[in-house]
Amino acid sequence: MTERPHILPRAGGLYIGALRRPDEPGAAFFDLDRTLMAGSSAFQFARAAYKSRLMSRRQLARDGWEDLLFRLRGSTDASTDALRARIGQSLAGVRVRDLQRLAPDVLAGVLPRLYPKMLDIAYAHQDAGRPIFICTAASQEMAQLMAIVLTFDGAVGSVSEVVDGEYTGRAGGPFTYREGKAQAIHELAAREEIDLAASWAYSDSESDLPMLRAVGHPVAVNPDSTLARAARDEGWEVLRFERLGRRLRVVGAAAAAAAVGGLGSAAVSRARA
Repeated sequence: MTERPHILPRAGGLYIGALRRPDEPGAAFFDLDRTLMAGSSAFQFARAAYKSRLMSRRQLARDGWEDLLFRLRGSTDASTDALRARIGQSLAGVRVRDLQRLAPDVLAGVLPRLYPKMLDIAYAHQDAGRPIFICTAASQEMAQLMAIVLTFDGAVGSVSEVVDGEYTGRAGGPFTYREGKAQAIHELAAREEIDLAASWAYSDSESDLPMLRAVGHPVAVNPDSTLARAARDEGWEVLRFERLGRRLRVVGAAAAAAAVGGLGSAAVSRARA
């Protein structure tokens, strides 16, 4: 089995994460896609998997389209369930070390898409003595490697069954999506003596409402319409960094205005003829 989420150990005797204080019993949990970064980390994984011949060109094109839709409208249960099934099937028989070797390519795609302001917020929590965690439906191995690079204190990802160093394609723990993500965070909090009532959580999607409601300080980041409504009703803080949807709406409005203007000019020309 893959190791369960936990606070990462000291590196070379030096602790590079949060120096926990007795008066700060909480932590901060950060969803990855559209929260810490623009777009979907799943597409960056697919791109790296394609380069390593673990995925077909057709699968890559499909994931690219799904990434665009995700940036515009957020996740859906159907798309996430389909992604989970597809990843499970593709991982069956793959060595854990081969998946871990995708990390440089995945990170090369993810790092330029990180929101600097969100990293500032995360590190402020860490400096205040609160451990910070990446929380994602991606694999625990990939999420943990990302946490190490970003100097987070740990990661909460989906745990897959491993036998003799290879993935079986079956789940080895909760799928960290919707209630599964909240369950994994509760289990981590119990292991690490984290007080969730004194903790923060950040996410963009209504699917993370269970995680957001599990902590005392929920924050909506680039929220989809359902989460934006819930945040407004419950008085939660809202942060916005995603710009793609807004740019496309502006372009669409400009195109529509140009079309209307063109029709008007044509009508005037006909009237003068």
